[in-house]
Amino acid sequence: MEVASPRPGAGSAGSAGGNVTMAAQAEHPGRAPTREALLLAGPTAVGKSEVALCLAERLGGEIISVDSRQVYRGLDLGTAKPPPASRQRVPHHLIDVVELSEAFDAAQFVRRAKAAVEDIQGRARLPILCGGTGLYFKAFLEGLGGAPAPAATLRCELEKTPLAELLRELEQKDPVTFQKIDRRNPRRVVRAVEVIRLTGRPFSAQRAAWAPGAASLGPGGSPFYFGFARTTADLRARIDARVEEMFERGLVAETERLLERGLAANRTAMQAIGYRQVAEHLRGERSLAETVELVRIRTRQFAKRQLTWFRRHGHLTWVNVTSQETATAVATRIAERFRS
Repeated sequence: MEVASPRPGAGSAGSAGGNVTMAAQAEHPGRAPTREALLLAGPTAVGKSEVALCLAERLGGEIISVDSRQVYRGLDLGTAKPPPASRQRVPHHLIDVVELSEAFDAAQFVRRAKAAVEDIQGRARLPILCGGTGLYFKAFLEGLGGAPAPAATLRCELEKTPLAELLRELEQKDPVTFQKIDRRNPRRVVRAVEVIRLTGRPFSAQRAAWAPGAASLGPGGSPFYFGFARTTADLRARIDARVEEMFERGLVAETERLLERGLAANRTAMQAIGYRQVAEHLRGERSLAETVELVRIRTRQFAKRQLTWFRRHGHLTWVNVTSQETATAVATRIAERFRS
């Protein structure tokens, strides 16, 4: 595994800033808490969760999930939620915090994540934020800016509007966002158009107003921000194996139960790869074998978009992981970097 040096402008993502680390406090619990945090990001199936678990046990940490789907109770297999055994080994935060009937967004994540960080640090332990939702990482580190809260009536209207029509409006009113946004993600397109209509200003201009330092980790306490990457072939093999395991463990039955609980009414939850495709299978739109293959394809595409997002928007120290390395070995390298 190669731990790349931080790019210019990456700040203290790979530097301790002279502070006593939380690792030292775990070894000496009598010391007053510092403001350190460790961030682990990357695409789905890259191996973040296993490394986070090893690091938490080694450094005296607790894990905060940075995942827009794992917050929902019941979305277990399709979101690769850490199993109960892992959560017994190390405390996990922001998992199973809302019902399917409830909305959840970046603003709620920031509030809950900051409270979890303060609680963990107050107990002289290390917060380890781990996940693949890039927007949540960005919002946590840089704030949410002045974008307005969702407007229920307008949101409902936009959600009923064909995606192609929304994209035409976005291209006309905000070509910058149109070029950058994931045009296959209706939720993000709806939000961009919603903000434009509510404010009369381009969505891109308001996102640019995010203020650095919103995480308030304290003087000299900028987090260590690591991104995980693998070769395309390795990541693809891991994705395929994960999808196969999800179906073997009962993703179809889980989706059936969730649909009975109102999954289809929660547009955010239904965007989770796996559930939407299985719901279509249950309606008779395709065979199970075709559904499994489609979920593999959609997951690979999603992983590619995640990597692109982090490389464009995140100031990460990239960790290149080989197919032969164990999570323990990767955690050892990061722990050594963190302690230095």
